[in-house]
Amino acid sequence: MSARLALPLLMVLHACVPATQSEMPTRAVIAESTLPPMKTFGTARPPATLRPNSEIAADFLDLAFQMESGRALPVLTRFETPITLRVTGTPPATLGPDLHRLLTRLRNESGVDIQLTTRKAANITINAVASTEIRKILPEAACFVAPNVSTLEEFRAARRSSKTSWSELRHREKLAVFVPNDVSPQEIRDCLHEELAQALGPLNDLYRLPDSVFNDDNVHTVLTGFDMLILRAYYDPALKSGMTRAEVAANLPDILSRLNPQGDVASRPVQPSPRAWSEAIQNASGRSASYAGRVAAANEAIRIATALNWQDNRRAFSHYAMAQVMQSTDPEGARAQYIAADRFYANAPETRLHRANVAAQLAAYAISQGDGAQALAIVAPHITVARQHENAALLTTLLLMQSEALELESRSQEARSVRLDSIGWARYGFGPDWAVRAKLREIASLNPLKR
Repeated sequence: MSARLALPLLMVLHACVPATQSEMPTRAVIAESTLPPMKTFGTARPPATLRPNSEIAADFLDLAFQMESGRALPVLTRFETPITLRVTGTPPATLGPDLHRLLTRLRNESGVDIQLTTRKAANITINAVASTEIRKILPEAACFVAPNVSTLEEFRAARRSSKTSWSELRHREKLAVFVPNDVSPQEIRDCLHEELAQALGPLNDLYRLPDSVFNDDNVHTVLTGFDMLILRAYYDPALKSGMTRAEVAANLPDILSRLNPQGDVASRPVQPSPRAWSEAIQNASGRSASYAGRVAAANEAIRIATALNWQDNRRAFSHYAMAQVMQSTDPEGARAQYIAADRFYANAPETRLHRANVAAQLAAYAISQGDGAQALAIVAPHITVARQHENAALLTTLLLMQSEALELESRSQEARSVRLDSIGWARYGFGPDWAVRAKLREIASLNPLKR
């Protein structure tokens, strides 16, 4: 099986935990009793990947022929016929439109022949179930995909057998995707993108990828231009199920030259992520280890990244992980780590979204110090980035930061307008009214004028 981990959402400042669902906003927050309607995104226009084809070929092979555990897969597997998909369970109202947009993108951008059906014998069954049902099976997962089953009951019965083993699979005919139906619309959409992409194509995640949902840093939440190129190559006529890594590798240069001619440029060899670094990142980002254990793990990640002289997103993420660990106990130390992360993220255009996440953290520090001008300068370049990448949770956070910064600058009318704009996005990014109000209170509490 492959699963999207239910890690803390790194795109926002803190988790939103309500005192009660009926709790009203404080004086520091908008007082409307009825919140504005939900906003949603329009037609996606992801930029094409900028990386060389030789680099992308190495990424393709590591994504397609390895599991996240590090276990090798013997052959390529994919659907060899037009793909049908159905939805079962209790899907919320937003799932249908988001799924329609995703399927349209898959057909148009990756050339995958996939259609909705109501027939029980669909190739892919999306099960919209309660989060608790998913956690009973995989406590750390937000959603997951499994082969050769259609329902949770089938999966439970076959979970520990070869039937649901990806390494035993030789071609794909039937898969089940399990997504929660009781979380925010954005979380459901994110699960649809990642799990359906893995149902169709690669099963692995690689920390080295700066521009992909196939990355456990969970920064990208919708399929990118790189992801669509990988899926288009995955379903290219030159490939088929049962091909070995060597056979696929022999075909990839011609495939990528045809699909991505601008990528035929010189590149440097791809440097894999050592297992020790990946484990250190996972331990630092998890919640099972002690504080001291998480600090030690983050330090180890930074040490390895420094020793390997990385200048990429992995070096940046090492510092970001340390900042997340330190944030509640050493705010100034955490701020220094966020600044270090931003410095390395700035080395490549593919990490603009990563920088937007860091900007939300740095703006929070500026607002808490009463420096509205600095907060506005930090946030301004990143609002468009969050919107382009369809991250409503991050967009909400940046807009609320902007609103508080405007309040600090005595620009109250502008602040109110921005705050109203943010709430429609908050309803998509955070879900129910109590979660939206909790986010409003959380950001407002940073403002020294409202404490």
